[in-house]
Amino acid sequence: MSRQALMVMDIQNAVVARYPDPGYLPRLREAVARARAGGIPVIHVVVGFRPGYPEISANNKMFGGLARRAAAAGEEAGMAIHPEVTPEPGDIVVTKRRVSAFAGSDLDVVLSAGGIDHLVLTGIATSGVVLSTLREAADRDLTLTVLADACLDSDPEVHRVLTEKVFPMQAEVTTVAEWTPA
Repeated sequence: MSRQALMVMDIQNAVVARYPDPGYLPRLREAVARARAGGIPVIHVVVGFRPGYPEISANNKMFGGLARRAAAAGEEAGMAIHPEVTPEPGDIVVTKRRVSAFAGSDLDVVLSAGGIDHLVLTGIATSGVVLSTLREAADRDLTLTVLADACLDSDPEVHRVLTEKVFPMQAEVTTVAEWTPA
């Protein structure tokens, strides 16, 4: 029997601030509430690093600049999970070191221990964490659902192409309202 988990990915203050969409967080909150009501585990995935950022190579185009900016600005508050989806007791928080939720994290151990073989993906950005996690999860033979309106990207056309053309090859794509936690 398949066991689902709702993945709430990269919903951190600094990330949310870069993607202003007044309807996004209410839709995501609804997905989280529906998961909890249905007894579906909620897994928050955050990007995080040790003090001094030893995990980040200067060669890493995406994270190299982030580490320098975060260190200069004292970004602890920016890396916190956004208060609209604060984890509740029983939720799981996984820290990743790269774009995919699997990269440098213990997500595979959490999934295995919980008997979870079906991931319901949400997050910012569609072209970042959602795409990377979907591809890696598909390669691990996990069943996948993407809640298209609980994903967000800075480029609406990229979001559309991914959710309408790319993701359906490896996942069921639906909306928060249409999703039935099972």
